[in-house]
Amino acid sequence: MSTPALSRRAGVRLAALALPLALLGACAGGSSAPAASTTPSATAEPTATKTEAAAVTPRLVLTYDGGLVVLDATTLETVETIEADGFLRVNPAGDGRHVLVSTEGGFQVLDAGTWAQPHGDHDHYWTSQPVLTDTVFEADEPGHAVVHGDTLALFADGTGEVTVVDPAAVADGEDAVVREYTTPSAHHGVAVVRTDDTMVVSDGTEDERTSVRLLGADGTEIAATDQCPGVHGEAVAAGDVVTVGCQDGIVVVQGRTVTKVQAPDAYGRIGNQAGHEASPYVLGDYKTDKDAELERPTRVTITDTAAGTLRVVDLPSSYTFRSLARGDAGEALVLGTDGQIHVIDPATATLTRSIPVIDAWEEPTEWQEARPAIHVLDGTAYVTDPSTDRVLAVDVETGEVWNEVTLDVTPNEITSAPGRVAEHDHAAHAGETAEEHAEHAGETAEEHAEHDHEHEHGTEG
Repeated sequence: MSTPALSRRAGVRLAALALPLALLGACAGGSSAPAASTTPSATAEPTATKTEAAAVTPRLVLTYDGGLVVLDATTLETVETIEADGFLRVNPAGDGRHVLVSTEGGFQVLDAGTWAQPHGDHDHYWTSQPVLTDTVFEADEPGHAVVHGDTLALFADGTGEVTVVDPAAVADGEDAVVREYTTPSAHHGVAVVRTDDTMVVSDGTEDERTSVRLLGADGTEIAATDQCPGVHGEAVAAGDVVTVGCQDGIVVVQGRTVTKVQAPDAYGRIGNQAGHEASPYVLGDYKTDKDAELERPTRVTITDTAAGTLRVVDLPSSYTFRSLARGDAGEALVLGTDGQIHVIDPATATLTRSIPVIDAWEEPTEWQEARPAIHVLDGTAYVTDPSTDRVLAVDVETGEVWNEVTLDVTPNEITSAPGRVAEHDHAAHAGETAEEHAEHAGETAEEHAEHDHEHEHGTEG
């Protein structure tokens, strides 16, 4: 294993070792009154006791039929189980601490109970018991929630309303809302706010979605295309580039232009994508049978957003929409139904290796049914195995399954609360190659691990 990956994982594991050194304190949550339908409603949260830790304490948030489970990302021990009704979906809120839970009423804020507090030239790390707060960003049929840069864009499929939130204030009620927009017609859509305040947003109706628009901060249209049938899914690549999937290719929004990259097949649906903000390459799924009720694809796409090209990669197994992820160095990862993580070099669009993780499995017929999923955090790919109720932690670089746990419930969706906001500046490093970014990120992680080690031994206040 190379030094960067080792230092990242060492930094994560250090959090568990630090817990006996914790100091007790207290903090209270805030409250805010509800406003319009697109602004959050909130009531006072229960007082939570906070505990100081010697290092960051990342946590995982998983859904199950009946609620949520919060795990320590290092030990995989259950921190809290929260009962909740309905089919739940989870997305990161962008501040490192909170997670958005899609419920019947909208996007509800879960406090995962892990955060960093700046203190001079270093941070102090805190934990508390996770709690599903009363803060809700109201949405009729809550859909995509996309974090990019300093914004979080929430899309309500039932109304076409887009609510743009400051992630740093996501728990503060209506004060978190910085911008609102409503599409001409309600549809299953998506919005992404770029660092220059322009917005990429889908357009269509409940029956047909064909358009992707680039809007200025004042809502005026800068560029658009209506050549994207079946608009679905999004990703962000290096240079503030945004991609949106179509049934016959992919749309690339770069600068002030909107460009369609055609698929090699007449019907080549790219409905789900995984980007890496320091890489020009976007990983996408790929389906070519328009009439199939349940197609089990065995190919994925790699889109080079800088060159405007799309390549198809054959895999040794099928996969599902929860199978796509990216490694810290920009690797494209696909969790196959053969139980392996297939690793693709996006620069060459070639399969480089496969990592055995779980037993082979079959895709369920209904998309809401639990199936294996993959989520990457700090060099580790967390894989769920609903057939055995397990969660496994896999070192992406070495392929080692370095931890696993069997839950009391069957896991479905998975996301994380890293405990701090990403340290690197995406805008400053947007032009780097994946390799250059990996080297930069590795140095930062190593330096931070050293800092955490000093903190644990009391050399800093």
